Amino acid sequence: MNTAIGKAAESYIYNLILKSDKNNPAWNSENKLFSKQNKWNYIDACIIKALSGYYEIENNEAVFDYIKDFMDSYINEDNSIKTLNPKEFNCDNYNGGKNLLFLYRKTSDEKYIKAADYLISLINNHPRLKIGNLWHKTIYPDQIWLDGTYMMLPFMAEYANIKNIPDIYADIRNQLENIRNIMKDDKTGLYYHGYDESRRSLWCNEESGLSSEFWLRSNCWLCTALVDLYELVKEKDMSDFISDMLTELLRALYSFQQNNNMLRQLPLCDNVRNYDETSGTALYSYSAIKASNMNITDEFLNSGINALESIADNYISEIENEIPVLKNICLVAGLGGENNRNGSAEYYLSEPVVKNDAKGIAPFIMAYTEYRKSKSR
Repeated sequence: MNTAIGKAAESYIYNLILKSDKNNPAWNSENKLFSKQNKWNYIDACIIKALSGYYEIENNEAVFDYIKDFMDSYINEDNSIKTLNPKEFNCDNYNGGKNLLFLYRKTSDEKYIKAADYLISLINNHPRLKIGNLWHKTIYPDQIWLDGTYMMLPFMAEYANIKNIPDIYADIRNQLENIRNIMKDDKTGLYYHGYDESRRSLWCNEESGLSSEFWLRSNCWLCTALVDLYELVKEKDMSDFISDMLTELLRALYSFQQNNNMLRQLPLCDNVRNYDETSGTALYSYSAIKASNMNITDEFLNSGINALESIADNYISEIENEIPVLKNICLVAGLGGENNRNGSAEYYLSEPVVKNDAKGIAPFIMAYTEYRKSKSR
């Protein structure tokens, strides 16, 4: 086992996360850079989800207590979510539902399932495309972004299991089939970041409705959604569908893995400003290793481990205040909006590249947890 991986991951957990103020998390770079007040958000939810996975193998009560205290701070007496604006209809806001269900499974406390009920009520009223997929956000009408698959679909599947609502499975499958049929590029096997059903956005192709680039992290969010869904789904036909879709995407990403075992911000782009991107590579690593742990395929196990080792060996090279420094994290990327993001290669390569943001740290911990499991099989 590569000791650098474990040393870095454990240090993030015990020296950064567990010591962080839940009202001002040290891992949330966007809050710091843009002077935002902290609120219910997908970024923090990723960290807590990573902690919950670690807790499952380590059973450390300090980790569990942090998860519980963090999530409790957002639950109102009426089981709604503090700071969440229901009118946003934002797919990212559903990511934290996974952590509510984790706590419900561990404690049987009804407040957690009732808070999850609240999120599901928002999903049930969320505006949709004509084909059935949820709008990414109210401010992005008629649009699918790959990112949303990870944020909402595994939460919906686990909720369906707990509540025994098979219609949710049908909804999930329909959304995935639409994404596969519309957004997948047959030549590369990769997926375009966004799709606009209305064709009105400045960034979309007026014929296909698709954005122009394959953004690494969005493809890897989809990968992660698929491997997590496989673990949750109980119907064989749907499991087989998810397995096929996941294996196709892992194979596509694997084909663009560099000699140093990293993946690039834009896998196909030869622009000199393109770079090895650690958050997407870590999500790929997690998905590849977990696919083996779940007995889906061993084809990409070594590739996933090599990717994780490359991150640890080449992009965590400093220690500041007992905390490792994870580099080469794309802070954010999107389409349209108030900044009129046009989805070009130049745009994706212009977004800030930061250190120690949750969008890199959480996937690294997630991949480490699956790496640990793979070594104990």
